[in-house]
Parts: sequence; structure tokens; C-alpha cells
Amino acid sequence: MVPPSGTVLVSGASRGLGLAIASDLAGQGVRVAAFARSVSDGLGDLAAKHPDTVLVGAVDITDAGARTAFVRQAEADLGPVDGLVNNAAVGQDSLHVHTAESRIEDIVATNLTAPLALTRLFVRRLLAKAAHGRVVNVTSVCGQRGYPGLVAYSATKGGLDAATRSLARELQGRVLVNSVAPGFFASEMSSVLGGTQLDQIRRRTPSGRLTDVEDVLPVVRQLLLETTNINGQTIVVDGGGSI
Repeated sequence: MVPPSGTVLVSGASRGLGLAIASDLAGQGVRVAAFARSVSDGLGDLAAKHPDTVLVGAVDITDAGARTAFVRQAEADLGPVDGLVNNAAVGQDSLHVHTAESRIEDIVATNLTAPLALTRLFVRRLLAKAAHGRVVNVTSVCGQRGYPGLVAYSATKGGLDAATRSLARELQGRVLVNSVAPGFFASEMSSVLGGTQLDQIRRRTPSGRLTDVEDVLPVVRQLLLETTNINGQTIVVDGGGSI
């Protein structure tokens, strides 16, 4: 299938993997519309470096009106949006029995409900123009294996992987939909595990190290920008730790 030639929308792009994805795409000459709850210095610097091809915005992904307004602005400023990276997410740092119901609702709303709604908006606008496109959902090995302290987070990531497969079936090749499931980064999203558990994960990983952002970028780039027949898949990038 022919890769997107328009604009790629990236959520959760203020820092970490989201910012790295937006920066990598911009460096490839791709037009990028990137948003997060707040525009970080890194995201602002990216827009300043690529003033004609990068649009950034402060958008809460759970705000339906703000989501729609940003997509419309991206179309007006950069042209048709035919690629989507669902990266926005919040983490979890408590055992399930100690996690407030309101916190569970927030995790599900941010990590699962809002990305599904954003994907719906993206696909509806794409199909209305009889165009083709790509969706890449950033999930996690937590959707594949169990880890204490990450029950709600894992549920949302596993749910997004399941949605990836069903949406790929629904769209019948008009839009290729895949997930990328990174292993644990040595970052704040892994802080709940603590140094001891991270060391255990590292020791049982065949590659002998945790996942790095640079390990994930080529996979996202391939799924978004290259001619491929990969569809409905969850590609795990964790050095073999989940096998």
C-alpha cells in the first residue's frame, strides 16, 4: 500500500517517545501536527526548527472539542492528515487495590477511550475524502505480560492492541492499522517497578538491555512511511524479554 503523503498527527508529543517520533518524522521531511497537554520546550523547539512543516498545540486528548479543533487546524495549515500516531498515555504507580476508582477512570479515558475517539475522527475524515492512510498505536509489553502495579495501564494497552486487529479488519486495507509495543524504558513510566524489578527484567531479556527510544523509531517509521503489507499486527520491541 502506498505510504501517506500528507500530514501525520502525533499525540502525546511533549517528551520521551512521542517527541522523538515527531522529531524523527519532521527530520524525514514529513509534515507533522503534534500535540500534548502542554507544549514542552522540546516540542516548541521542534516547531521553531520546522516552522513550515510542523504544527504544535496544547491539547488534552480527552477533550473532544479540542481534539477536533486541532485536527481541523492541522488540515488548514499543513494539508490532509493521512497518518496518525496514538502515543498519548498516562502511567500508573499503584497496586490495583490501592488505586482509586477515579484514577482508573482517568487512565482508561486517556489511554483507551480518547485514542479510539481520535482514531474514529481521523478515519471518518479520511474515508470521506476516499483517501488511504496509516494508524500506529503505541502500546506496551504490559499488554502482553502481567506486571504488578500496572493493572489499569495494562488493560488499556491490551485493549488498544485488540482494537488494532479489529479496526484493520473493518478498514479492509484502506487504512493500515498496527501497534508498536515497546518494552520498558529506563524512564519515569518505569519508575513504579523500581530498580530491582528493572534489573530482573534486564537480566531475563535476551538482548541484555532495556528498550531505548532509538529501537522503536525505525519500526514506527516503517509502518507509517514505507510501502508495506503489515496490517493488524502488534510489533513488540523489547529485546526478546516477553518471549
